[in-house]
Amino acid sequence: MTAAVRLTSVTKRFGAVTAVDDLDLEIRDGEFFSMLGPSGSGKTTVLRMIAGFEAPTSGTVYLDGKDVTTQAPFARNVNTVFQDYALFPHLDVLGNVEYGLAVKKVPRKERRERAEAALVSVQLGGYGARKPGQLSGGQRQRVALARALVNRPKVLLLDEPLGALDLKLRREMQIELKDLQREVGITFVFVTHDQEEALTMSDRIAVFNNGRVEQVAAPAELYESPASSFVAGFVGTSNLLTGDAARSVVGRDGMFSIRPEKIHIGSDGRVRGTVEAVVYLGSVNHYVVALDGGGTLTVLRQNLHGASDQAIDQGDQVSLTWEDEHLIDLTPTAKRTTGSGSHQEET
Repeated sequence: MTAAVRLTSVTKRFGAVTAVDDLDLEIRDGEFFSMLGPSGSGKTTVLRMIAGFEAPTSGTVYLDGKDVTTQAPFARNVNTVFQDYALFPHLDVLGNVEYGLAVKKVPRKERRERAEAALVSVQLGGYGARKPGQLSGGQRQRVALARALVNRPKVLLLDEPLGALDLKLRREMQIELKDLQREVGITFVFVTHDQEEALTMSDRIAVFNNGRVEQVAAPAELYESPASSFVAGFVGTSNLLTGDAARSVVGRDGMFSIRPEKIHIGSDGRVRGTVEAVVYLGSVNHYVVALDGGGTLTVLRQNLHGASDQAIDQGDQVSLTWEDEHLIDLTPTAKRTTGSGSHQEET
């Protein structure tokens, strides 16, 4: 099957700064693909090169198997939804959704029918006569989506489109976006710095760091089997064990990772330590444990029994254990092994 988007050896430089460095990336037809990374990691630049707003310094951009590297944005079968929605305040909702079709000189009757159908697909049927200023943030976001979808693009590009919404609405829109993508069957390419958004919606995720992709994987694989210390630290919270702690606990030099929720506090553990801090987070307690052999581990323990779960206090001696398969060997060039770990990195 031909990839919806393929980038080969793509590099983008702005003067002396290399924003994207020799990138190869393939996005499958019909998938919800997220590009995740911190500010300045290159993900938005990649999106802009797919859209045609930026030209690669070198390399090739393919859409549906065709080289579009030098094509203008309007000639590409893609549409982009931005964080600020970019709606026309003087036009009503229907006028905003119809606008792109009017520019393409689609007959009035057809564009009205397509615009109304697009509004129904984003649960805004009957809102066509309202102005953008009369809508909530979530509704304006849906109008922006309808305006993009009405053009029937091969690929829909979304540049942090939920960033302006409050937390509750953002989480609702995450589910709605994924449902909408399944319904329309269009390839979605979603840029975000929010790991929860990426994990919630994506079929696959590319984690960007300094212009390169550290790992491309499905959400569960990305979280459970990170390919590097950067991925382990950026996607969720991870304990990283290096130096003296690695030698004392694992028995050799290297870098190891284990998620805080995989560690259990009990009476018969692999390592012992002293609780340095206890943070009550409602559904879970967050413990920072200084290990007797050096380093620290962060442990998350679910509050299943109310106040009795808070019996562990700062200064208590505790024993920690975990399953072998939950410790990941991140030592560069080394194969994955199992064992034990510590030293916390939290992002």
